[in-house]
Amino acid sequence: MVFGGPGPFGNSAPRILIVDDDADLRVILAEQLTADGYEVQTARDGEEALRRLTIAWPDLLIIDMLMPRMDGLTLAREVKARADLPIIVLSAIDAADSKADLLDEVAEDYVTKPYHYPELRARITRVLRRVGDRVPRQRLVLGPGLALELHRRTAIVAGTPVALTPTESRLLYALAANLGQTVTTETLLARGWADTDDADPSYVWVTMRRLRRKVEADPNKPAHLLTVRGIGYRLVAAGSAGGLDYASGLEPTR
Repeated sequence: MVFGGPGPFGNSAPRILIVDDDADLRVILAEQLTADGYEVQTARDGEEALRRLTIAWPDLLIIDMLMPRMDGLTLAREVKARADLPIIVLSAIDAADSKADLLDEVAEDYVTKPYHYPELRARITRVLRRVGDRVPRQRLVLGPGLALELHRRTAIVAGTPVALTPTESRLLYALAANLGQTVTTETLLARGWADTDDADPSYVWVTMRRLRRKVEADPNKPAHLLTVRGIGYRLVAAGSAGGLDYASGLEPTR
């Protein structure tokens, strides 16, 4: 079942895949989300969900835990093995230990059934904002020596795949969604460490240095991950005008 159409997001509606064996819930939730401007697909179980993922990547999955043929945890692990897609668990299981384990391993959030739609909608908004806007549908080519496959948590550097950590991927998501534009350090901090009470800007600085070592030909003279002094960072493609003003903009003391 596929729902969709224009809404407040225009032609770039966030894509959500609902996976639940409860047909009534799938229809009702899909209608609610579609009315709020999301592009929605549904699947009755994990196997159907995986088939849909071979066709296109959603921006977010909402997964039930108790399903026939393939339970939600198995599906979530399969999804995370293929791509760093955000997952919200929507389940009747209300055990604190189960929630903690799932949030630690595979899920960005956990909502207990029966759900309250305004709360679920708010959590969807928060997760999509936190993980860095839209999940790219395909490879983002930044130059002859660098491409990003963020849905696979991978950078292709001079033809060689380089694995990215979840935090590195979240920062690159935010930068890629604003390609050529400055993203503030505060925004990147919120993307990467939303649930860390004592996070400070040094977390961003350290992660950006690590990313430069992974993806830049010369980390000391970055061509793609540029610092905008006193503001934040910018991701640019090779030869773009965005790199001219900031190509030497390294942090002076970090």
